Amino acid sequence: MQIAAGTAWPSREALSRVGAPPIRKVLDALLSGALALWLVASAYLAEVFHGWLVVLPVLGLVCFLAAVLAFRRWTVARRLVPSLAMLLLFTLLGGGAHAAGADGTAVLLWVLAAVLAVDRLPMAAALCVWAVLSAVVLLANTEEPLAVVVTMGSVLLGGYTLRLDAQARGAGFRMLAQERAARAAEAESAALAERARIAREIHDVLAHSLSAQLVHLEAARLQIEGGYDREQVLRRVVEARSMARQGLAETRQALSALRGQLVPVEDYLRELALDGVRTEVVGEPRLLPAEASQAVRRVAQEALTNARKHAPGADVRMRLEYARDAVTLEVRDDGADAPGTELGASGSGYGLLGMRERAELLGGSLEAGPAASVEGAVGEGPYGSGPPDQFETKGFTVRLRVPA
Repeated sequence: MQIAAGTAWPSREALSRVGAPPIRKVLDALLSGALALWLVASAYLAEVFHGWLVVLPVLGLVCFLAAVLAFRRWTVARRLVPSLAMLLLFTLLGGGAHAAGADGTAVLLWVLAAVLAVDRLPMAAALCVWAVLSAVVLLANTEEPLAVVVTMGSVLLGGYTLRLDAQARGAGFRMLAQERAARAAEAESAALAERARIAREIHDVLAHSLSAQLVHLEAARLQIEGGYDREQVLRRVVEARSMARQGLAETRQALSALRGQLVPVEDYLRELALDGVRTEVVGEPRLLPAEASQAVRRVAQEALTNARKHAPGADVRMRLEYARDAVTLEVRDDGADAPGTELGASGSGYGLLGMRERAELLGGSLEAGPAASVEGAVGEGPYGSGPPDQFETKGFTVRLRVPA
C-alpha cells in the first residue's frame, strides 16, 4: 500500500489545474512572470555576462520556460522519463549559471526544479529529485550548509503544500463532475418514469374505452348477421360512438391529471356513478397525490364497468374512506344477475391484474373476490393462495388501499 502510494501520480485534475478559479490562474501567471524576471535580474546582477554573452540569460530563460511547459505536458500525460529529462535540463541550466559565476541564478533554478518535482511527480520520484538537488545546492554552497538545509526543507514543505492544494481542488472538481453526472442520470430516470406513468395512464384509458367499444361493435355485427332490425343495430353503433367520446374525454382528463389539474376524487366518483350505484365518502376529504388519485379513479372505473358487465342489474356500492395516511376504495355488488343483457361476455382477465399492479407500484394493495372473503381480508393485503384474475358474476368486491 505504501509503495503504491509512493509511485502514484497526482490526479489528472490536479496536474491540469482544472477547476481553478480565474483569480488563481491570474495569480499563477503573475507569479510565473515575477520568477522569470527574478531569474534574468539575478543573472545580470552577478555582472559576469559581458559583450556577446549578455544574451545568454535571455536565451537561458527561453529554454527554461520551454522546459517548464514541456514538463507540465509530460506530467499531465504521466510520463516519468520525459518529465525527469526536463528536470535534468533545469539542473544543467543551473550548473551553467553556477559555472559562469551567477550563483544566485543557479540556486534559484535548482530550487524551482525541486518545487516542480515535489508538486507534480510521484512522491517517491519527487523525493529522489529533491534529495539530488539538495546535494547539488549543498556542494555549490559548502560554506553555508545550515542555510542550504533550511532552504531545501522549506522547498520540500512548500512543494508538498502546492501538491495538496492541487489534489484538493482536483478532488472537488471530480466530486462536482460526479454530482452533475448523478443529477443527469436522476433526471433521465425521472423522465423515463414519467413517460412510463403517462404511457400507463393512456393505456388504461384506451384499453377500457376500446374494449367497451369492441363489445358494442361486435354485438352490432352479430345483430346485422342475425337480421335484427335497424333500430337495434343503430343503438349499438350509437353506444360505441358514445364510448369513443367518453374515451377521448377520459384521455384528456388523464392528461390533465398528469399535469396536476385534478378535480376532487369524490366528485369524480359521483360523476362516474350511474343508476344503481351508491356512493359513500367517509373521513375528511383532501387533495390526493396525482398517482394515488389516478389509481382510485382507474380502479373505480374498471370495477364499475366490470360489475355492469358481469353482474348486470346488481346493486353496486362505492365507498371511499380517507384515513390519516392512506385512502381506501371499495366497490361491491350485491350479486344480482339481471337477465336479458347483451353485455355479459367474459372479461379478458387483465382488469384485476392491471389494477393490482397499479396498487403495488404505489406501495398499496388490492383485494378482489367474493364479498365474504374480501371482508375477512381487510388490512391483510392480497389473498394468500391465489386471488382471482377475473371478475365473477355474483357478490364480487374490489378493495383498493394506497398510501396518500
